[in-house]
Amino acid sequence: PTSQAMASDAGDRNSTLKRCLGVLRDARNDSEQFAALLLVTKAVRAGEVDAKTRRQIFDAIGFTFPNRLLTSRQPPVGCPEHTFRALGLTLLACFCTDPELAGHSQILNKIPTFNDILVSSCNPDSTSMIDDVYQCLSAVMATSRGPRELVTKGTVSALCQAYVNCSYGSDRALTLLLGLLAIAEAKCWQRDAPHLLAVLSKLTNDFLKTEDMTKFELCEVLPHFIPLSPPLTQDSQGCECLHRLYKGLANILGSKLSQSQRDPALKLAACLVQACGSEWIPTGNAGSKFLALLVNLACVEVRLTLEEPDPLEVEGKKEVVTACYVLIEMGIQECLREEKPLLEEVQKMQLVRIMEEAFGAVIFYLRQVKQEELQDPFIFASVRILGAWMAEETSSLKQEICELLPFLVHYAKKLFKEGSPAASLPQPELVSTEGSGLPQDALRFLLPGFCHLTAEDRPRDILISEGAPALLCEYFLHQWEVLTSEPGSLTPLTSTEMSLQTACGIFLNLVVTAPNLIRRDKTFSSLMDILLKSLPLLLPQKDHLVLAANIATLGLMMARILASSAVLQGTQSAQEFFGAAIRFLSQAHTTQADPGSDGLAAAVSPAYASAWADVRELWFLGMQALAGCVPLFPWLPQAVLQARWLEGLSELLARVAPASVDFELIAAFQGVLVELARASKPCRDVILSHHGGEWANLYGMAALEQCLSEQ
Repeated sequence: PTSQAMASDAGDRNSTLKRCLGVLRDARNDSEQFAALLLVTKAVRAGEVDAKTRRQIFDAIGFTFPNRLLTSRQPPVGCPEHTFRALGLTLLACFCTDPELAGHSQILNKIPTFNDILVSSCNPDSTSMIDDVYQCLSAVMATSRGPRELVTKGTVSALCQAYVNCSYGSDRALTLLLGLLAIAEAKCWQRDAPHLLAVLSKLTNDFLKTEDMTKFELCEVLPHFIPLSPPLTQDSQGCECLHRLYKGLANILGSKLSQSQRDPALKLAACLVQACGSEWIPTGNAGSKFLALLVNLACVEVRLTLEEPDPLEVEGKKEVVTACYVLIEMGIQECLREEKPLLEEVQKMQLVRIMEEAFGAVIFYLRQVKQEELQDPFIFASVRILGAWMAEETSSLKQEICELLPFLVHYAKKLFKEGSPAASLPQPELVSTEGSGLPQDALRFLLPGFCHLTAEDRPRDILISEGAPALLCEYFLHQWEVLTSEPGSLTPLTSTEMSLQTACGIFLNLVVTAPNLIRRDKTFSSLMDILLKSLPLLLPQKDHLVLAANIATLGLMMARILASSAVLQGTQSAQEFFGAAIRFLSQAHTTQADPGSDGLAAAVSPAYASAWADVRELWFLGMQALAGCVPLFPWLPQAVLQARWLEGLSELLARVAPASVDFELIAAFQGVLVELARASKPCRDVILSHHGGEWANLYGMAALEQCLSEQ
């Protein structure tokens, strides 16, 4: 009988609700409507209304009446002052349970009202209003337009204030903030950095002070409040937060921990490294010990997980291992750091040994990877960190890396072929293990390591036999297109430009060590074609001298090998390339006042000075290659004459103090001058008419002197 009684009870309530809805529809005045509303909202608050009935309530009332309730300032006689507002909010909260209504403009334009209620001082009567506001905000956030509207209409600062003031429902404020940051982190920080910093301050204070499980729960929450920009190190409040995080993590990681406690702490540390590098770790003994401990723990975690043969075990740990990769990458950078290093030499040597063991485990893991797993972002993160190691440390694990090279080339090729359109998208610095579905550019991270390896016989042979050169040529062409498709002038140094420079380094190694491959492999003719077209475009641009130097030198060295190919037979693109290469080589030096005397000294031109450390070696190689090209291209001396380089060089050598021109520079000039004088009578005549015989003697250019004296 009780169930019967309950059923009849529910039936009574439903019929009462129906009567109320009838009254609402037919109400002749506000008083009747208000009385019916009180009954309806009572039912709604008691949670007795299903979705269908909620929709009926909306159809009976619409938005107009709740809107009036929200703006009404005069409560009914004998009622608390918020009565009307509370009723209006209850109705809106009821409507919001319908996703269609939650995204309605009439709800979205109430966001400022919701915010006001959250930040106004809370009295005991208004807790139900605040519950309703959180219900509305949660519903709005679940709609497609909602998050953007919440951010632009100021909800982030209202939630921050509610949380910092420990207002009623502040735990829900934190949950909503986490949701908004997950969707629109950059926007939130742009608009509300001071308020978010206040939340971070409170969280980091709690993190440092609590000594119970809350500390580990905060490890999970804190990463969401650490922005990639603006950097926390920029202001004093951010720096204080970082110091508390450092101290809290030092306490945690210095204690004996279970795995469930250690993992969130390592993830938090990785998140800080991504945002601030190692700047959050103080200098001095305590800081260096902490940094070494962090990297050590990360390496142990990587080994324990990746040497584990159970794939299920690995599956559950991918997120924490990816965080460990970030910590290890910082370890690599800190071991290389010469200026103000955080680590002492002994610590560096110990860490390199420990990291080597971790990379042994990464290689072991990658060798087990099956074809169908190649899309897993964790494989990408593993290849990426191995690339960072190979870029710096080439002597260790050489045998293992050689054995893994076929996999690395195959993997990079697969991602490149599948993802060419997206390979140009900005890469997140830490690949989250949630499948982002975006093809990733693995080659970018492998290029520096490949550059070292192509200088050595065995790994170079493996790379060639696996088809790496053809892949690299395609990649070079693609990256060149990315670089030149960016609007306006070429942008300042980007990862695209770095990749192009490193690829040039690999090709230079191949030109020197495997010239037959360049002759034989058709892809190098295509590469030559790109180089011919790209240098004239690149050279006039500011800030791209290093890439221009790479392309000029590589092009000249390849031209010597491919001299007979059609693309180099005096075509317009070949002439424009050599014209640009001559400009690059001829404009590198100038005269300047000699500090030691009243005379002039030879110096690097101001336009080259800032990049000279990166360009110097390429310039000398380029001079050598140009000298080698002169006998092969009968039209080349004419291009030199057009550029008036011989006149400029004669003037430079005649005006400066010979002691200011070092031996290597004299040899480079002589190499080119001798070839030009041998190959072309007009060139020889210009050199002689500008006192070439005299300054050749003055600078000890014996080969040039002899060449000029022969009839």
